Amino acid sequence: MTVEDRPQRIVLLRHGESQGNVDDTVYERVPDHALELTERGVGQARETGRALAALGVGAGSRVWASPYRRVRQTLAALEVGIDLEHVRWEPRLREQDWANFQDPADIARQREVRDRYGHFHYRFTHGESGADVYDRVSDFLESLFRDLEAPGCPDTVLLASHGLTMRLFCMRWFHWSVELFESLENPRNAGYVALERQPDYRYRMAAPFERWDTSYEPTARERASWV
Repeated sequence: MTVEDRPQRIVLLRHGESQGNVDDTVYERVPDHALELTERGVGQARETGRALAALGVGAGSRVWASPYRRVRQTLAALEVGIDLEHVRWEPRLREQDWANFQDPADIARQREVRDRYGHFHYRFTHGESGADVYDRVSDFLESLFRDLEAPGCPDTVLLASHGLTMRLFCMRWFHWSVELFESLENPRNAGYVALERQPDYRYRMAAPFERWDTSYEPTARERASWV
């Protein structure tokens, strides 16, 4: 395969609203990987599906996805013809691990510490740091690159995952600094970003992530990541 055969776009999708997005206590009794979409989350995914269909996401797309239940349900709710049996369920695209069953009070305390320590470097007790997720995303990219170079790769590739994992994927892909990563917001539930192939065959984001902290000024190279 030549560079001319690379996909036209790589779309990163976040799952719809889940039980954990509306009730922190659910983590005490339901494993993170087993959380389900809320009714609102299903509606968000259906709405996003219409937008993704316009980008070429559909039955012929190559799909890699986190195996978490809320991601599976999001893909089904898109209603764009994706065959779940042919999705490549990829554990390296899973959510940041925070431990096992969780004490909401303890997690709230750790989140407060993380805000002061830094989201990239802080490691949850018995869980992962952002840096750990970055490392497994980097490992996943090797598999993805081989797939993109294989004959018959479609024009649109969809990666369905989680908010922080999406930001770290883009950090790794575009070689962003820790400072830029930490200034970015997660996309909304069922939100997505699209990496579009340019005339020079490099990829740029069609629109950047929203930023909650504008005190960091991206470098010229970082700004070149988006159109």
